[in-house]
Amino acid sequence: MDSVSKDVGASGKGRILVVDDDRLVLATLTHGLAQAGYEVLDADNGDDAILIARQHRPDLALLDIRMEGMTGFDVAGYLRDYLQLPFMFLSAFADEATVAKVKELGALAYLVKPLDIHQIVPAVEAAFANRPARGVPAPAAPAVEPAASLEVVEAMALGVLMHRYSLTRAQALARLERMAAEQSIELGEQARRIVEAVEQLALGG
Repeated sequence: MDSVSKDVGASGKGRILVVDDDRLVLATLTHGLAQAGYEVLDADNGDDAILIARQHRPDLALLDIRMEGMTGFDVAGYLRDYLQLPFMFLSAFADEATVAKVKELGALAYLVKPLDIHQIVPAVEAAFANRPARGVPAPAAPAVEPAASLEVVEAMALGVLMHRYSLTRAQALARLERMAAEQSIELGEQARRIVEAVEQLALGG
């Protein structure tokens, strides 16, 4: 039995397909995005996600990566190749292989969990502002540029630090702030340098 539901935001800002096999995360995202004014479709597995996308043609898909059966990468590939629909990823993983695959698929953005809805909505709004025209495949651009806002870059940098050093989000933020202070640069610039370093490793450079 699938877990397809539909929650319509009041202001009709756009239609988003949210896919995550964690029911709590799915419910939180669905409610939060609907409250922000989006029409939300949801699914807890890749097969349902593709069926919903074919039927309802959302403006944007927000995909978890690691799911049982069809992964978020599998869904993204289908959305890109057959429906020409833009997508972004939400994942707890920020390793080099994952970043490389995200770049290859041409995601509009890559958000690293844990994130709350107040961090996700600005990223979604940025993705809507930068998504390709319907029918035009998303370019194989860097995962966080140019579509993602500064907040998205910082979120990914925090995720990298959390993953690499087994830190909490608060500890990762403190480390990021300390690194920026030591280099006498803005926090956002330090975040960009971390993300770029991960991308270079992912590309074998």
